[in-house]
Amino acid sequence: MAIPAPYPIGTPGQPWGDAERAEWLSRQTRHRSYADDVLDMVNRLRSRFDVSQYGELDYAPQTFPLFAIRNRDWNDALPVMLVTGGVHGYETSGVHGALQFVDRHMADYAGRANVLVAPCVSPWAYERIHRWNPHAIDPNRSFRENSPAGESAALMRLVGPLRERVLMHIDLHETTDSDESEFRPALAARDGKPFEPDGIPDGFYLVDDTEHPQPEFQQAVIAAVEKVTHIAPADAKGEIIGSPVIGHGVIRYPLRPLGLCAGVTDAKYKTTTEVYPDSPRATPVQCNDAQAAAVCAAIDYALAHAG
Repeated sequence: MAIPAPYPIGTPGQPWGDAERAEWLSRQTRHRSYADDVLDMVNRLRSRFDVSQYGELDYAPQTFPLFAIRNRDWNDALPVMLVTGGVHGYETSGVHGALQFVDRHMADYAGRANVLVAPCVSPWAYERIHRWNPHAIDPNRSFRENSPAGESAALMRLVGPLRERVLMHIDLHETTDSDESEFRPALAARDGKPFEPDGIPDGFYLVDDTEHPQPEFQQAVIAAVEKVTHIAPADAKGEIIGSPVIGHGVIRYPLRPLGLCAGVTDAKYKTTTEVYPDSPRATPVQCNDAQAAAVCAAIDYALAHAG
């Protein structure tokens, strides 16, 4: 295997300082519009759902208002279902799959569940098709007290009052070819560690919670998604992205110790989706459909097993 070229920022073996972070930021380019792609759709949903601003990110010269969508018949006697997308802003179907769920399916749960959707947690990164925020911080490792990421802190404030009442939380993500070509090398360079190449799984998979696993819940989501797109197989080591496959299309992470979004509440049922938009066997429409199908299956299972 060829030795990867050193990442163009920083000195191999040395973590980044302020100068390296500033150089990285100077290389980031705006590719798309949060206002056009996300906020326009959120505004169209106001006629049917409650839309509220839960924070604002001040990244001069830009500011990004953060919005959440709830069903209008919120009833404190009903279980709460939490859907998050765009924690990693570049993972497109996480954002648009969440919005598609709201548009096409959320009304189906009226009177049965309270549904709260934060469709684009990281709008700066959405526009720049990146994993980090402008401080080179990964929001999806920052869901902890005194979070260094404004994106994570804002979401934690939103869900804090509901933390113990959330029954199900599904966090929508993608694994892309750019993970291997850009984001993992950048992470290794930022932290002063060697980059170790790995493969990208071809297909959809889920990340369960090591500390509170729910294998039947995960398989119910996989079964629903398998009707829409293909499920990622294990590699030759029986792993997906370096973690043992513990069920069809399922691996496990310790969600809360790693500061992952899916560990932000005390939900009994938690999962992180991962689709592969660069697969020759999947289209952007299929990826959005897979995310929406996963959300519906997750809510359906939680409702069926709420007792």
